Amino acid sequence: MGATIITTEDLREFKMELLDDIKQLLQNQSGQPAKKWLKSPEVRELLGISPGTLQNLRINGTLPYTKIGGVLYYDYQEIIQVLEKNKIHNKF
Repeated sequence: MGATIITTEDLREFKMELLDDIKQLLQNQSGQPAKKWLKSPEVRELLGISPGTLQNLRINGTLPYTKIGGVLYYDYQEIIQVLEKNKIHNKF
């Protein structure tokens, strides 16, 4: 078998590729979007709800939102808090 020479530049490049792969895996596994603020279609997809259900959650004050120039934004962390607050623990 022949010997392969690995340079420090090769190691540096490998390290950067590995870090990028790890970051990508962590983002995909956490399920959390990379951004803090989500628009209505993103929230509907995240929660699996219809536009009408999202509107009802806004109207009854369940889901806080911010409106800027006709666009509604939702804080991802507040969505998670609402889900946690409304979690039901069944004891069998």
